[in-house]
Formats: sequence, C-alpha cells, structure tokens
Amino acid sequence: MKLATQLIPISLAVAGAFSLASVAHAQQTAPSSDDAQAQERMDTVTVSARRREERLQDVPLAVTAFSAKALERANIQNLADLQERVPNLTVYASRGTNTTLTAFIRGVGQADPVWGVDPGVGIYFDDVYMARPQGALLDVFDVQRIEVLRGPQGTLYGKNTIGGAIKYISRPLARENGASAEVGIGNYNQRNFKAAFNLANESGTWRARLAAAKLDRDGFGRNTFNGEQVSDQDSTAARISVGYFPQELPLTVVLSLDATDDKSGVRGFQRMGVSAFDPLRRPPSTSAYDIQSGMPGNNFTHNRGGSLVANYTVSNDWSLKVIGAKRRSTSEQTIDFDGLPQPIADVFGDSHDDQKSLELQASYSGDYGAGVIGLYRFEGTAGGGIYNNFLGRQFTAAVSTVETDSTALYTDWTWPLGQWWSLNAGLRHTREEKRAIVLNRAFADVGFTRPIQTAADFDKSLSVSNTSPKLSLRYQASSTTNLYGNVSRGFKSGGYNVRANNLVVPDSARPYRDETLDALEVGLKYAKPDDTLDVNVALFYNRYKDIQLSVFTSYVQPGGLPGFYGDFTNAGKATVKGAEFEFSWRPNRQWDVNGFVALLSASYGEFLSGGQNIASTQKFSNTPSRQVGLNLTRTDRAVLGGTLRSLVGFGYRSKVYPTTDLSEVLAQGGYSLWTAGVVWEGAKNWTFSLHGSNLGNKRYRTDGYNIPALFILDGFYGPPRQIIAKAGYKF
Repeated sequence: MKLATQLIPISLAVAGAFSLASVAHAQQTAPSSDDAQAQERMDTVTVSARRREERLQDVPLAVTAFSAKALERANIQNLADLQERVPNLTVYASRGTNTTLTAFIRGVGQADPVWGVDPGVGIYFDDVYMARPQGALLDVFDVQRIEVLRGPQGTLYGKNTIGGAIKYISRPLARENGASAEVGIGNYNQRNFKAAFNLANESGTWRARLAAAKLDRDGFGRNTFNGEQVSDQDSTAARISVGYFPQELPLTVVLSLDATDDKSGVRGFQRMGVSAFDPLRRPPSTSAYDIQSGMPGNNFTHNRGGSLVANYTVSNDWSLKVIGAKRRSTSEQTIDFDGLPQPIADVFGDSHDDQKSLELQASYSGDYGAGVIGLYRFEGTAGGGIYNNFLGRQFTAAVSTVETDSTALYTDWTWPLGQWWSLNAGLRHTREEKRAIVLNRAFADVGFTRPIQTAADFDKSLSVSNTSPKLSLRYQASSTTNLYGNVSRGFKSGGYNVRANNLVVPDSARPYRDETLDALEVGLKYAKPDDTLDVNVALFYNRYKDIQLSVFTSYVQPGGLPGFYGDFTNAGKATVKGAEFEFSWRPNRQWDVNGFVALLSASYGEFLSGGQNIASTQKFSNTPSRQVGLNLTRTDRAVLGGTLRSLVGFGYRSKVYPTTDLSEVLAQGGYSLWTAGVVWEGAKNWTFSLHGSNLGNKRYRTDGYNIPALFILDGFYGPPRQIIAKAGYKF
C-alpha cells in the first residue's frame, strides 16, 4: 500500500505527459512516408570493442553499448547506474567510500579495493587502463559512448582483464566550434553543473575541447554524534584536450589532461548488531545511513591523468597508433567499523598510486581481413597505510608499497573464410614482476610512534608469465543473423597480502597465486533489415581456477583481546555458466522497448580450508543468479515545438551475498528498482528533463562488514529515491 501511495503521483504525472503528447501528436501534420521510415529506424550503435569501428551487431562478442544520447535520456549519472541495464554486471561504490569502484562481470571481480590487487574488471578511460579502483567510479559527462565487454579481454587490450572491461569514451574533438551546458537540481539539495566547449580553427587543423562538471548533494544521512553529513557528494572534474590534424599529413595527435577531486564525506551505514564493547549496548540502528561515529568524516580522492595519442596512416591497409599515459591518485578516508562514539574499531587509511603506460599498435584492415599487433608496457607504484585503533587499547599499522612492472605482446586477427564464415584468432604473452615492501606493527600509543611488536616485515618479489589464447568462429547465417563461438583464456597475476600477519598466520607473507579462467561462449545476433528489432543471445561456460578472495580473519591475542586482520587466499576451482538475452524493439514510431534477461550459476568444485574441501558450503559473492531489465520509451513529436520522450524502467536482481564471509544477515534478498523520466528536446538547442530513480525508495544492501571478534555487523545501502530536474543548452 505504501509503495502504491508513493507511485500514484508519479504515475499521474507520467500519464498526464502521455495525454498531452497524444493530443499534440494528433494535431500535427502527418509526416511523409520517407520521414516516417527514417524515424522508425533505431540508432545504429558503433563500437570499438575490437580496436576498430564496427556495427555492434557484427561483433562476435558479448558487448552492451550506450551512446551519448542513450546515457543522457536514461539519466546515467555514473558507472553504478549501468548495473540495471547490463546483463550479469554488478557495479557499486565500495564499502565506506563514494568513488572507489567495486565491479563484477559474470561472477568475476574484486571486492577488496586495497592496493597491490589487480581488479578483475578493467576500467579503460579513453583507451588508458586505470590500475586502481580509487576514483574509478566515473561520473558521466561529455561522453561519446560507454561499452561493457563481458568475458576475458586479453588479446585486444593493453592490460589483461580476466572478467571483462568497461570502456569510457569521451567526446572527440570536433571540426567546428560549439558548446553545451547543463544544470540539474534535485532532492537532497542536489546541484549539478556540466559544461563543454569545443574550439577549432577554420581548417580544423587545430582543435581543443574543455569539459567540466561540479556535482554537489547533501547527505542521505547524518552522523548524529557530531552533526556531520554522511553519504553526501562533493565532486569536481575537468578534462581538456588539444589536437593537431594536419591536412597535408596522414597524422593526428591528441594531448588530453584530466583531473577529479572528490571531497564527499564518509558513507553512512546501518549497524545490524549489538556490540559487547558498547557500554550502552545500543540496539541495531533503524536508519540505513545514520551513524554515531566519534571519528571525523575525512574522506577525499584526488585523481590526475594525462595521455598522448598519435595515429599515423601508413597506407590504405595499415595504420600505427601510440598511446602514452601517466596517472596519479591520492586518497584518505576514515572508516569507523562500529559506527559508535567509542573507539571499538576505528580505522584511518591513506593510499597513493602512480602509473605509467605505453602502448604501440599496428592495425591492418584490407583484402585479407583485419587485425592488430600490440606491445604494452606498464609501470606502477601503489602504497599507503592502514592505521587501526581497536578498543582504545590496541594500535596497529600496516604500511606497504607494491611495485608492478608488466610487459605484454598481443595480437588479434580476423580472416574471411569464404562468403559467410570468418575466423578470429588471438594470442597474448604477459611477463609481470611485483615487489611488495610490507611493514605491519603494533604500537603502544594512539599516535603510532612507539612500536612494540612486528606482525610482518618483508621485502619480496614475484615474477610471473602467462600465454593466453583466443579462437573465435563467426557464421553469417543470413543478412540479418550472425552466429559465433569463442574460446578464450583470461589471466590475473598473483601478489602479496599487504596486511599480512605472520604472528597469527605464518604463511600470510607467502604470495597468493595467479587466477586463470577458461571461457567458452556461443552467441547469436539478429538485426531486422529495417532496424526495428535487435536481439542478442549469449551462452557461456567458464572454468575458474585459483580465485583470489579477500576475507577477515578473527583471532584472540595472548592478553585475551580480540583481533582481526585482512587475509588474502586462493579458492580452488569453480564453474560459472549462464545465459544472456538482450533486445531492442521499436514496434512503431512512438514506442521503444529494450531490456535483458540474465541467468548465472556459479559453484565451487574445490575450496580447501584446513585441509578439507568445503566447496559445497561456499557461494560466490556479488553474483546474483537472475537479473531482469526492461525499459519503455514513448516518443511524441511536435510537442510545444519539440520532441517529448516519456520513459519507465524496471530492474530486478535476485539474492546476492555482498561479502565473502557469506553472512545471511548481510545477504540482500531479491529486489526491484523502478525509474521514470520525461525528456523534452527542442527542435533547436534546448533540453528539459525530469527523472526519478529508485521510485519505490527500496532499501537494498550493496556491501557490508562482518567481524565477529569485535561484534561488528554493518550494512551499506544503495541510494534512496532521488528526483532531479535538468535543463541543457547546446550551440
């Protein structure tokens, strides 16, 4: 009843918009048959998933892509908004942070954002790999396209990504001058401003583009102990690009710089248990966001990046590309695990990351097929400290640095085999070295100045190499239908646990092993000749080995005090299989329907613990077995001199365990989310829109902490209902 009451005014508003649009549509002059046929066609989506521009329906890969218009109309604000629109994708802000990314595709990912651990899902910002999750939950502005590639991506990309890749592609430099601006105002005092400017000389030889965004919002909750806001937003981002496009040379050179500053406060959470160390024995909290923390809400992330991309056309068939990039990030955050004024489990963390990469590509497209040969070099240094205050009596600090040096040679080629068949083969060889410098100690004072015990002190190096193949066969059954089959291998290098505690687990300073994944995928892609219906189907079967898992290990110290540390281990073997069905349908000029159904089954075949195989009791985290998405858009033309689009969206996710301890209390049961919006696009330059997300105000957990030794049980929740009105102008 409550949900129905909440939806009634929204439903009436949408219905009113439909009625107004219908009247205006009935009064307009009927378009010509040629115009009607053109308007009935859906947008043709072009992707660069295989390092060359191709129509999405021709790519023998499981790819979901969103154009700039689609992202704008769907009110996609950051990468987390994609998970209700992409099969078998899970994306959210990690635990107590606002911009640190947790991403899983088809059961593969990495929930622990600590440095030194490679992510299972790669984030590529304009073809540059982002090595660390801090600041990787990118806000969407001035974007050309976002692509989500599912399955191992090793033979086409600089850094091997075992689970898949998310490609964020910003708007290219245009030949003409132009600008755009957008202002948004919403509940929780949301205030958004986005702008972009494009400049070019008369010949288009020199071009420049500047884009910026300022995103502010009050908190979803408060720290009732000190009055600070929690789960608020304070983000500033900017990008500038300068390009040289000489008419007399087959050459383009683009220099890009970007910067992001996020000063949002800590995330609020729900205390779901009673702490034995709380003198007041406060009951579990009822709010999903309010906390009573005695720690200040210090929390910031600074990201800086730069890239130089040069393209040179050697001949009609061959081209060369160079991508040189450098990125740097720093972050600080306070994490009050207990959410209470007492220092039961108060943690302060800081981290930094520096990365340099260079990628050389030679691409061919001609009579004998198409392909790419690439050489990739990556050097990165990531580190920081984790400072723990347990019960005001136990003070520990884990300080470490991880250096990564990686070299890879990869190639991927497609050859036509007659008129209907084509063969795609790829190979990647990676050599990687990691050095971990770790010093974890206990201290006698809260200022961490008087060490009294050393839990881990080592300087170790690890060298690994891997060769991963890929083979794909594509059959064009007709002018509308493509069938394909892929076999590929994914790889993610091992490393060292930077939070090792040799006193509790002597083997914790030993390296954890590489992950490998062998994937089999078959698929079908259908595109109706008049572009009114697209259907994509993918079936996959993966064998996953030595899965890297982050867990909290609890123990009792000699003095009787409880303790815990973050452990890192390898699970044995698992099988992940599933099916994905996507469609886009335009039954007539007025309606667009798109959606997906995703099924996934992930099970361990071997999981050794204490010498016993406990596979039957283990489950994958962040891996719902069922997902459904459905989006309807009604388009009415000649409404107040423009086009009115009314949108309704629905997403469902089945039960999921957000943490590797598989706590049933933290497990999130199946839930649905509703969105709706109305977008008016003027015939010339103006756009006005009203959007609502999580209209039912559903409380759903995305992450949590379960540390029995300190009676900590916390749940982190996704955003509540949000409404935003936006006005945009382009010229």
